[in-house]
Amino acid sequence: MSCIFCKIVSGDIPSKKIYEDENILVIEDINPQALIHVLIITKEHIKSANHLTKENIDVIGKMFLAAKVVAKQMNIDESGYRLINNCGTDGGQSVNHLHIHLLGGEKLGENLR
Repeated sequence: MSCIFCKIVSGDIPSKKIYEDENILVIEDINPQALIHVLIITKEHIKSANHLTKENIDVIGKMFLAAKVVAKQMNIDESGYRLINNCGTDGGQSVNHLHIHLLGGEKLGENLR
């Protein structure tokens, strides 16, 4: 197992857990790009959004529900937050394991670069 997120999910690599259920793990990002920056990770190894299938598509809904729970827990559900999924190298995906970035806690700019 060479996937860093799989190692985090299994407990082989320590992380700051924010939320966990049977399908999802949410951890603090080690290189935050906002006051609040967490990663919503699938426990099942799915390489990217391009690797979703009919059998595992329900995990996307579970990721968004986890985002809702975490946003409320971090008191940004009312003020707002951003969810980002990078897919593939040109899309900015640096870890080949499906995950969503949740950013908030401050006014975020509109620029994507």
